[in-house]
Amino acid sequence: MPSSWNRHPRYLLLIALVISATVYLLIPSQPLVSSDSFASLIRDTSLPARLQRAERVYQNVVSDRKDMIRKYGPTSRHIHMFPPDKDPWPAYTTWSFFPPAFDCPHEMERIGALGDGGKWTCGLSRLERKPDCIIYTFGMYYETSFEAEMLERTQHCQVWGYDYRSNSFGSSKLNNYRAHFFPYGLAHVDAHSPHDEQKLYTLKTLMEMNKHTHIDILKVDVEGWEFEVLAQILQPYITSGEPLPFGQLLIEIHTWEKKFEEFLSWWEALEAAGLRPFMTEVNLVYQNYNRGKSTDLAEYSFINVKGSNIFISDPPTAPTGTTDGNE
Repeated sequence: MPSSWNRHPRYLLLIALVISATVYLLIPSQPLVSSDSFASLIRDTSLPARLQRAERVYQNVVSDRKDMIRKYGPTSRHIHMFPPDKDPWPAYTTWSFFPPAFDCPHEMERIGALGDGGKWTCGLSRLERKPDCIIYTFGMYYETSFEAEMLERTQHCQVWGYDYRSNSFGSSKLNNYRAHFFPYGLAHVDAHSPHDEQKLYTLKTLMEMNKHTHIDILKVDVEGWEFEVLAQILQPYITSGEPLPFGQLLIEIHTWEKKFEEFLSWWEALEAAGLRPFMTEVNLVYQNYNRGKSTDLAEYSFINVKGSNIFISDPPTAPTGTTDGNE
């Protein structure tokens, strides 16, 4: 008598398919792409992977910048900061060469007032409970909405403000034991003797006076002196290879009377020191009151990708069973 298997061969086919599927699921599969490929990196959401992806994209933009200089130059010496309104009307301004192409690996947020005064930050949440948080700001001139919000949003951040044009922060919100103001200016040299009307200090000197070795956010608006100031700050770290002593740089850049060749050299020094731009705003408030002139001012926010600052390295995990005394 024929068996049911012979009468119903589809049963055999069904069993074969079940066995094949089981074997396929039990055998470890091999990735379709190598572990160091860009595709596999995209699947990795860890902080180091996010930073690595952002750096790859940024380096592509650096290469594009070189191509753009060759196209319109052919060298940086031939590039106009802001091309004149005449033939051949090249399709760029100086800001076109320096887009904020580095992707912030955390949430990005504008802190402070809308319009003039506010600044873009990357990963403010990482400072909210940081016990040794330090912020330096230079050149507020009574516009201190950024500083006030930083105090409100964090538990421990100490805000150190400097401006030789004023004698206080100028806001009752900064009447706080975590806010420290001094009527000093930031400069590329120290000039604060009794004979100096304006007391000027380098960043290194101020940090030594305050016994600080690291700044989480450095905010600078020094009306054109940023070129000399940053050159003086960066050079020792570029030479030594050591990471800069701050995690983020929020700066207003004033390109008055600058040549593109000079600006490019300065910008490349920022990059060599590990600074990567993640946001920019052209200062349209300034432009509105200087119509017919070039868009000389722009705000830039940089993250420092060298070292182990809080924005590029996760803090150590607290041992099991311990609690934060501030909770």
